[in-house]
Formats: sequence, structure tokens, C-alpha cells
Amino acid sequence: MTAGGGDRRVFHVDAAIDGQSIVAALRCWHSDLTWSAGKKLLAARRVSINGAMCLDAARRVGAGDVVHVFETPRTPQPTAADVEVLYSDASVVVVVKPALMTTQRHREERNWSKSRRNRQPTLEEVLPEILQGSVSAGGSSAHGRRRKANRSGRRGRSRHSRMPQVYAVHRLDRDTSGVMVFARTPPASQDLIRQFKRHTNDRVYQAIVLGRPEDGTIETRIIRDRGDGLRGSTTDPNAGQRAVTHVRVLESLGDYSRVECRLETGRTHQIRVHLAERGHLVCGDPLYRKRMKQSPIKDTSGAPRLALHAARLAFDHPQSGERLTFETDLPDDLARFVKRLRSARNRE
Repeated sequence: MTAGGGDRRVFHVDAAIDGQSIVAALRCWHSDLTWSAGKKLLAARRVSINGAMCLDAARRVGAGDVVHVFETPRTPQPTAADVEVLYSDASVVVVVKPALMTTQRHREERNWSKSRRNRQPTLEEVLPEILQGSVSAGGSSAHGRRRKANRSGRRGRSRHSRMPQVYAVHRLDRDTSGVMVFARTPPASQDLIRQFKRHTNDRVYQAIVLGRPEDGTIETRIIRDRGDGLRGSTTDPNAGQRAVTHVRVLESLGDYSRVECRLETGRTHQIRVHLAERGHLVCGDPLYRKRMKQSPIKDTSGAPRLALHAARLAFDHPQSGERLTFETDLPDDLARFVKRLRSARNRE
């Protein structure tokens, strides 16, 4: 199934091409596309799978995957220089993840050669280099706005020959920016994972959405496949997982709003699903643009990417038990987007 989307075409992988390479899938959708031309689309950064840029012609697609083919090349992949370390000690490291960088390597990419991985580094892969001090992080990056934290901390710059270890304890979507914590030891990892599972931490996001949502709490049960390969809510009390999002409008921006979303639970795509199901689609979201059996809503906001940012994270330090809270401003790309919406509102 395909759909037009401005500067892109959208393809949904069905059972008929499940397991085929991305180039083979592209040839199924474009009968006149040659193998060589398909590989050139990938090399030109014009193909993404589930929001992640795909450069590997052998990458397999699965049923439910969403493939975008863009008219023009996408923004280059962020590097270690785009990552800012807010705090680091022997147990944890807190960073600001840039948009367009994945948290962890996809399972089908874990056997890639080092050169292939370096073309699309993950946050989990670049953090050890940053902590070792071999890469300067957060300097003159495009994402290098001033960050705020309740502790000044220090930047881990160990000079040990052995590369530092980090352990992912939660994730942010590739297109989402914001605060993340990684553990630096197995005991710290177990403790932080326990906090995330018990929802004792505090996670607050900012999003720019269509329309003006009502302040309040959204509680549903989210399932992995609502019938079209996307996640969604169900009325079946025995299906899916409980998902709770507390929404508060921060600013009206004409036809759009800047909202705060506090997670009581942390399901995959939870904020995007909850807001979209109420007609308040997150600007720049390529996936959740329609309700079941309805036509997609065209995104005319001009958002530079998914307008979702993890603005605050609080957790108990796994060793000391001290409550740590870290906050970040909107990154430059979203700040400019909000400024543009304000200007349009003021002209009305």
C-alpha cells in the first residue's frame, strides 16, 4: 500500500514481501526500478525504514514496516559531536540525545562491520568514546543549546585504555530528542531498569501538536498492531498494556499547540498514539497521521522532524539513592519551528 506525502512516498510492508531485502521490496513497489537504481536511492539517503535512515541494500524488511522514499536526500546522521553529556559518575551517565540518532543497534544490524556501523552510529556505540575522552561532545553542535541540570556533574573523561561500558536502560524514538540516562555498571543497570518498570522515575516531554488538546489524563490499553501494522489503543480490557499520559497545554500557536506530556507509563510510541487518536497529531510524525479506516491527515505544519522532545528526566541514583533531575530546553530546530508558528499566529 502506498500514499503520497509531499516530498515522500510511503509504503507499508505486507506479508507478500515479508523477509525480502529493502531493494527487492522497492522493486516490488516500483516495477521499473533496477537493482542499481535501488542501491543508489539508499546511498543518497533517500530511504528510511520505520523512521530510521537505511543505507544497507541487504537489510530485510518485515510485515508492518513503514518505508519512506524521499524526493531529496535527508539530513546527515548525527555523530558523537552532537551528543551532550549533562552528568557522569561511576554509576550513570546522563546525555541529551540528538534527533535522528537511534538509541541502540537494530537486531539485523548488529553483525555489521565497523565501517558500516560508523556510517550510522547509535548513541549506545558513541557514548563509550565520549566517556573515554576521544571525542569532544556537545561543543559546537547544531544541538548545542545551553542545558540545565540540578547538578553540575562532570564530564567523564577517563583515559583508561579499556573502553568504558554503558548499558541502555530505556529508549527514545530515533526522531525524538532529549534527556536519557545510561548505566555504567551491571548493578546500576538493574536498579535503573527496575525504576523504569515500576514507573518511579519522572519523564516529561514537550510536543508541538495539531489543534488544542484539553488538559487532562489519557488512559488506554495499547496494542502492538491495531490492524494496519501500527500501534493503537484497544477497548479490550485483557489486551495490550496499560498506558497513561498526563497532558497540559503550555502555549497556543494558532492552529497548533505546544504541550507538556508527563508519562505515568512508558509504552512504545505512547505519546504519539494517545495524541493522534484524539485528533492532535504530533507535527512531523510520519507514522501516526490517521485513525483506522480513515484517510491520512496531511501535515502542513512545516515541522523539521518529529516535534517531540524529552525535556525532563528524574530518577533515584542507583548507588546513593539521591533524587536527580535533569532538564533541557527545546533544541534549535524545534525552537525555530515554534518561533515560526508564533510569528504566523501573531500575523493572523
